[in-house]
Amino acid sequence: MRRLMALLAAISLVLVSCSSSGDSTNEVVSVVATTTILGDVVRAVVGDDGTVEVLLPPQADPHDYQPSSRQIAAMTTADLVVANGLGLEEGLDDVLEGTSAMLVGEQLDPRTVGDSFDPHVWLDPIRMGQAAMLIAERLGEIDSSIDWASRAEAYAATMESTDAEIRRIADMVPEDRRNLVSSHDALGYFAERYGFTVVGTLRPGGSTHDEPSSAHLAELVGVMAAEGATAIFIEMDENPALAETVAAEFDGAVTVVELFVGSLGVEGSGAETLSEMLVTNAERIVTALS
Repeated sequence: MRRLMALLAAISLVLVSCSSSGDSTNEVVSVVATTTILGDVVRAVVGDDGTVEVLLPPQADPHDYQPSSRQIAAMTTADLVVANGLGLEEGLDDVLEGTSAMLVGEQLDPRTVGDSFDPHVWLDPIRMGQAAMLIAERLGEIDSSIDWASRAEAYAATMESTDAEIRRIADMVPEDRRNLVSSHDALGYFAERYGFTVVGTLRPGGSTHDEPSSAHLAELVGVMAAEGATAIFIEMDENPALAETVAAEFDGAVTVVELFVGSLGVEGSGAETLSEMLVTNAERIVTALS
């Protein structure tokens, strides 16, 4: 029923728009990106040859975001919708099913978490360089007169430079201190690429919606003690109460550190682009573990 109501609202808005704009045609490609992170990639590839709308505002949680009627209309009329997929945009699933959305995450060799895929592919800059190339390829199918590929290649080169910078930063952490504890299972791509190990999570799954049992938290405290964990990494704007409760078990030896995970940061945050966000996260992780 929710999907039907959303689609009806979208159709209504589209009809109103058509009646007020006459028979004008689009001169540029229109693209909608679901997250700020994908928006960064898409804008770099599209340049001045199209319009890009990003659905989620900075630091919003993609797991539970609900689109407005106007955003639903934009998705249904766009030339291309770029989404992460892999269960990330849970609040958008009904609408995405009604569009020809490009689910980028599914094409980036996602890692598995239990019986499902880990959606946090953007924490690996090399994968996001590949994402830019995939988006350029799809745009080429829409308008072959534009050289989308050269911009995608430039973005991929930026991601390679970002990867090298993160590796330089990560190398500062001694081998015996490379254990990560996070609020949910979101740091797997970072850990695999840069030689860290995720030893535990506050929540048992890959979503901010998963709630832990007391037995899970007790087990986590034991693991943290055994592995010598010194920090718990949570998402920006996440309620820190649970993390602080667990950290309190260690009498000040464990700190709670905020990272940019599901979204880019606001202006002045040092995480306004994906490259900046990834480097900022690496710096915060290294500072907490060193």
